[in-house]
Amino acid sequence: MKNSDLAIKIKELRTRNGLSQDELATTCGLSLRTIQRIENGETEPRGDTLQRLALAFGVAPDELVDWAEQEDSSILVLLNLSALSYIAFPILGIVVPLAIWLLKKGKIKNLDYTAKKLINFQISWSIFLFIIYLTVFSSILGNFRFIHIRVESIILMIALMYIFNGIVIVINSIRCSNNRSVFYPPAFPFLK
Repeated sequence: MKNSDLAIKIKELRTRNGLSQDELATTCGLSLRTIQRIENGETEPRGDTLQRLALAFGVAPDELVDWAEQEDSSILVLLNLSALSYIAFPILGIVVPLAIWLLKKGKIKNLDYTAKKLINFQISWSIFLFIIYLTVFSSILGNFRFIHIRVESIILMIALMYIFNGIVIVINSIRCSNNRSVFYPPAFPFLK
């Protein structure tokens, strides 16, 4: 977003609050010249200056910077497709999307919602897969006679889980590319 958009927003907030540039500068503890440069789009407030402005207007700093979020469905598609890394190692299906989310957090519209849904699903899927592996190995090592599962059934169940996960990821990637909301099957809400 350009400085002029933020400048317009700050000027609107200042006039809505009935403040002159000088009064805003005094309230924020900034110089009049700084306020003028911000409103003229010559500079973009960051860090402490942004917090001071937000405090003066009675809004959260996030509300002031909401303008910075861009619509970029390609990042959302990339986020979803990155979960396919679970094929190499199940935990990568969590780590890679998490890394993308943290790098782009607050910059892309709907990224938080999509990332949370995706990561919750991947964590839940990984836990379920781990339980299957744990059950199989404990039955083999412990020689539990009450678990009568054939090897072919276990391989089929694991293969179906991998296929299901892949299909869900591809469908949601397509939904994101069409600017639609993602839909991941019910999962434990680790991230809210």
